[in-house]
Amino acid sequence: MARISLQDVSVHFPIYGAGASSLRKTVAASVSGGRFGKETGVTIVQGLRGINLELKNGDRVGLIGHNGAGKSTLLRTLAGVYNPAGGRFIREGRVASLIDPGLGIEPEATGFENITLRGLVMGLTKREIDRLTPSICEFSGLGEYLAMPVRTYSTGMAMRLAFSISTSVQADILLMDEWLSVSDAEFRAKAEQRMKDMITSAGILVLASHSPKLLEKECNLIVHLEDGRVANMRRLEPGTHVNELAE
Repeated sequence: MARISLQDVSVHFPIYGAGASSLRKTVAASVSGGRFGKETGVTIVQGLRGINLELKNGDRVGLIGHNGAGKSTLLRTLAGVYNPAGGRFIREGRVASLIDPGLGIEPEATGFENITLRGLVMGLTKREIDRLTPSICEFSGLGEYLAMPVRTYSTGMAMRLAFSISTSVQADILLMDEWLSVSDAEFRAKAEQRMKDMITSAGILVLASHSPKLLEKECNLIVHLEDGRVANMRRLEPGTHVNELAE
């Protein structure tokens, strides 16, 4: 069973060598909600502040808020990319992250080699990667190009490879930063169907988006973030609209 628990979770980023001029402070405050501090000469960016969330199997969570509100930071914390600076974080279940499908893709390596590299980044064992490779190759439709370096691929081909690898494993927890769009028209239909299948089978979905209509369609819990905090949290009933939370 999938489960996520965050109790008073905070995430901080140390910035070394940042200047302290009044201009820089003003600009920083304007884009971060004033979430900057000084600590022994190091600038500390407060990415998340006192986040409390309890998510259970069946939850479809929509993260909404302006740029810099903390949506991507929260997703990366749930994925294990960032470690909390404070609070308690519990996650139970296998995670699939579609935050950045291209993560771990090496341009100089072949498609086959990148399947292994990306699989290792995803936490798969070599045996699991070997088992999944045939289906990844078939879904990508790249054929003989998989033996060539990714730097020789078009943008659409590289996205095919990245998407095929990232969605090759069914997960208990699915994390998405905006709804993925694939520019390759030939590939788009089956890519969208695979995403829908993953969402249906996942125990927990966490989707960050600027689109209230999308969140209304896919989610049953809306979390509105502001300045790294939860400003509003609301479970949706059928017919409920979330436009007011995006304002």
